[in-house]
Amino acid sequence: MPGAAYDAGHAVVVEGALLAAIGPYEELLARYGERARVREWDGVLTPGRREPDAVALLESAYWPDPREAEELGTDPLTGAALTALGMTDTRWGASARRGVQRLLATGTTLLTGPFTHPQVRTAVARSGLRVTAPGSAPRRLLPGAPADFAVLAGDGTCLATALDGRLVHRRR
Repeated sequence: MPGAAYDAGHAVVVEGALLAAIGPYEELLARYGERARVREWDGVLTPGRREPDAVALLESAYWPDPREAEELGTDPLTGAALTALGMTDTRWGASARRGVQRLLATGTTLLTGPFTHPQVRTAVARSGLRVTAPGSAPRRLLPGAPADFAVLAGDGTCLATALDGRLVHRRR
């Protein structure tokens, strides 16, 4: 399927929030070079991950603050552990923001919704992640499409995530 993923050596040109061109790096550099801001990652260019379990991950789990790691750990809390926290709207909002950041760090560019918790909806909307209905068609990297993409290393870990052409995650 064209636009599903591109091997190392391919690049994108972003104009505003849209993809203007996709192709071999050298060709795009020759065509856009003087106007381009270049970032290089040694990985595979993809449309990014779709997270089909986003509702469960963000509305049925608490993502602990790093300052709570000693007491709560670093993994999301669910079930009885979540109930014991006595979640407030403020805590839901902070948890959703941390959960969104973790998803961006995996190369996620699309969430399956809908979200019913107002604080989660706000966190998702502010992140720039797009929400789609279950079963919708996968995204593709094509000129004219939103500049939402990820660069994945050979081991599948995320090197960078962009939404609307904005770099929202990069591995350090």
